[in-house]
Amino acid sequence: MGYFDKGLFEFLTELKTHNDRAWFTKNKPRFEQDVKEPFLDFISDAGPQLRKISTSIVADPRPVGGSLFRIYRDVRFSKDKSPYKTHAAAHYQAGSKGVHGPGYYLHLEPAQCFLAGGMWMPEAKVLDGIRQRIADKPAEWKTIRRTLDHGENSLKRPPRGFDPDHPMIDDIKRKSFTSSVRQTNKQVLSDDFMKTFISSCREIAPLMKFLAASSGVPW
Repeated sequence: MGYFDKGLFEFLTELKTHNDRAWFTKNKPRFEQDVKEPFLDFISDAGPQLRKISTSIVADPRPVGGSLFRIYRDVRFSKDKSPYKTHAAAHYQAGSKGVHGPGYYLHLEPAQCFLAGGMWMPEAKVLDGIRQRIADKPAEWKTIRRTLDHGENSLKRPPRGFDPDHPMIDDIKRKSFTSSVRQTNKQVLSDDFMKTFISSCREIAPLMKFLAASSGVPW
């Protein structure tokens, strides 16, 4: 069974043109029917499938405070005062009780859909743990690193305490550790999108497992 139909991308495309409160209020029933409700159903059904990959991954289908990101933008510190995001997204986090590990992120936007996984700009203590694990287990890391996205956020010099000549020093200098898999509009709207999504999650799982171990989060 498919979850999304063409109404998803039609709504998001029109929202990009009419990003104002009057238009959104008038079209909110479309948002509920074509975006929010099917995405919540998808999150709910993804939960059991994700737990086959890791028992620590949380898929929370609550409409508020769960895995689904709000459509409303935080414009307090932005020059762009457009009130709404022009994409729909959800996160699936590993860890509980305030201890956060790596997570999956599903982004749905016309012609720009993707699944990402890993950790973006982790806090200093967690980042140091990841770097240390890379330094200690270079052979294991070497089999994983090929899936990484390009690391635009990296230190210019090796972090203190790490050998500048370490074979993995370029990765040790990273500030983020993420991987992504592109999805087409056609894939998102297909009846087997859940299968595609879970397959992509499995593809990134080795990176997620490595980062979870570095963060002290069970996998």
